[in-house]
Amino acid sequence: MIVSPMHLRSSLGRRQFLRNASLAGAAALLGNRAFGADTVTLPFANGERPLATFPQKRPLILQTSRPPQLETPFSVFNEGILTPNDAFFVRYHLANIPTSIDPEKFRLEVKGRVKTPLTLSLEALRHDFENVEVVAVNQCSGNSRGFFVPRVGGGQSGNGAMGNAKWRGVRLKDVLEKAGLQADAKQVTCNGLDGPVLPQTPDFVKALDIDHALDGDVMLAFEMNGAPLPMLNGFPLRLVVPGYYGTYWVKHLNELTVIPDVLANFWMATGYRIPNTPGACIEPGTTTKNTVPINRFNVRSFITSHADGAQVTTKQVAHIRGIAFDGGSGIREVLFSGDGGKSWQSAELGDDLGRFSFREWKLAYTPPQAGAAEWKCRAINRVGQSQPMEALWNPAGYMRNVVETVKVTIA
Repeated sequence: MIVSPMHLRSSLGRRQFLRNASLAGAAALLGNRAFGADTVTLPFANGERPLATFPQKRPLILQTSRPPQLETPFSVFNEGILTPNDAFFVRYHLANIPTSIDPEKFRLEVKGRVKTPLTLSLEALRHDFENVEVVAVNQCSGNSRGFFVPRVGGGQSGNGAMGNAKWRGVRLKDVLEKAGLQADAKQVTCNGLDGPVLPQTPDFVKALDIDHALDGDVMLAFEMNGAPLPMLNGFPLRLVVPGYYGTYWVKHLNELTVIPDVLANFWMATGYRIPNTPGACIEPGTTTKNTVPINRFNVRSFITSHADGAQVTTKQVAHIRGIAFDGGSGIREVLFSGDGGKSWQSAELGDDLGRFSFREWKLAYTPPQAGAAEWKCRAINRVGQSQPMEALWNPAGYMRNVVETVKVTIA
């Protein structure tokens, strides 16, 4: 039985709460997964996927089981602006993942080009540094890869490899400043407790430039939506890099190393690189050696209230809702089209939970006539960036942000 973290928090002290949150349902994380008879079919070729239930998770779309890659069913994004912890997507690169962590024994090491190396417990992080919160989207670089035409290699996900949560923790800046940076500090590398099965597989280690690490936005998070991180989302500590793709959001973070040069491992120098072109795109069938590490989100928006095949009534008000987000400039406007992009009207924006969060939008729309229709939405951020009408392409299937379409029938 998985004990409710919120119930635990109300009745137990922090230390016992963290211990129980770690052990309840996570001791045999991989062995306790359940595969139901239910499947979903994502809207592209070979899109049939099973639903699977892992500890601390409701049934999610199974992409792979080892390592776990679980996609959020898109209907979840119509439940509210924050993605529930039990529905939040899961993405690992390496299969040797922790299944039980004692939070009292857990330590974060801060070393390398620092004046005072640190070894910090969770209690020290909570009590010795200012606790801060941010609402931020975590999105996999390959979110929506299954829609790429021509198809590309990698996990063929729909639009559910993303989620929005309220993260609580401490600033990376504060931790690094307590350690004291040496004059030649250039990057900080970030490593977690997950690792490769085979020794020849490169460990998953990511790096941030020092200026980025010190900008005050990057966080070491120990809570997610008011509860300890689920095990599969990085318990007990993960890097939160608002506005940047999930490859930088290292889970089970236990090691920060300040280095005097640029990390040149597989995951920075070879993997997760994009064409250094406008829109990070190239023509299908071509290649480029001019690449840079993937970085900030581009602008995205979705209709969440209606799915393909929805039926609505002509000359009756349809209440349309959706979400929009970008890499941290913030959403200025969302436009809706009920006629396939021929005409557009502004939607009403919902509460602003911060520049890194989903921004809800809504619109009361009266379909003028019966028949098939294509509904589209297009977001514009505060620096004027928007979404292309035609999908851009790159060989890794990253950063899709085309204007999305929902096909409806008006009766």
